[in-house]
Amino acid sequence: MDVDTRLLRSFLAVAEDGSLTRAAERVFVSQPALTKQIRQLETQLGVRLFDRSRTGMALTDAGRELARRTPEVLAAWDDALHATKATGRRSARILRVGFIASAANEATQEIVAEFARRRPGWRAELRQASWANPSAGLADGEVDAALVRLPFPGQAALRVEVLFSEARWVALPSGHPLAGRAEIAFRELWDEPFVAAPEETGAWRDHWLAADEREGRPVRVGAVTEQPDDWLSAIANGYGIALAPESAVRFYSRPGVVYRPVTGVSPTRVGVAWAPADDRNPVVRDFVRCCLDLAPPV
Repeated sequence: MDVDTRLLRSFLAVAEDGSLTRAAERVFVSQPALTKQIRQLETQLGVRLFDRSRTGMALTDAGRELARRTPEVLAAWDDALHATKATGRRSARILRVGFIASAANEATQEIVAEFARRRPGWRAELRQASWANPSAGLADGEVDAALVRLPFPGQAALRVEVLFSEARWVALPSGHPLAGRAEIAFRELWDEPFVAAPEETGAWRDHWLAADEREGRPVRVGAVTEQPDDWLSAIANGYGIALAPESAVRFYSRPGVVYRPVTGVSPTRVGVAWAPADDRNPVVRDFVRCCLDLAPPV
């Protein structure tokens, strides 16, 4: 029998937290999606793993046995997967670097060039990830390091160094009533529909909706997108507005979309991330050092 490791991770979160609500926040999925995953796992195994009640989720005897063994299984799989992929890349002298949107902005090319100088014969291969994968492939072991926007799902399990921060602006359709303003207060945008990342991105989606900076006002979602082009099209077509880093003015300019500074909302941060297993990997360490040395001053 083959069981998706994603189901085991979801099961373990519920087993440790004893609550679907808390576990859903921890694994960055909605509560209905997490409930569906637990039921799917129970169906595959043919056993009931939890006793459900108003007070929470209590493990059955079978559930306790699975919870006891699951951490070791997941750790072994993660180590094997990471080691296998990393060994193949080292043989080819390629460092795969995932990134989201504009990566480290204008510093990206300098970082890649400096890495090549420090590691002759090596190449940093940049791979752009969709917004449905805000760890840029690092959490799945698809890349060796990543240039990411914080926070992102699974961040606590990885190593992260903050490189710089920048203001969050707002992207508006050019015909929006506020598009002519030089500056906009965030509270003026609370009732606007927003273009959002997929729900499964959890805290990353919430950050770009500034969900915790609305004084309890609920978010209106007008569209959900995974790629910059789709995001820009949704805004230009009037499906919603969106918070964006200030650098989007330079990297994501298009007719029909304007960017304006926003007051009353915190900045966004860019970081470089890598797996703890690579703490002593000299190639990854060299790339991280390039990032830290060449990032713009905070």
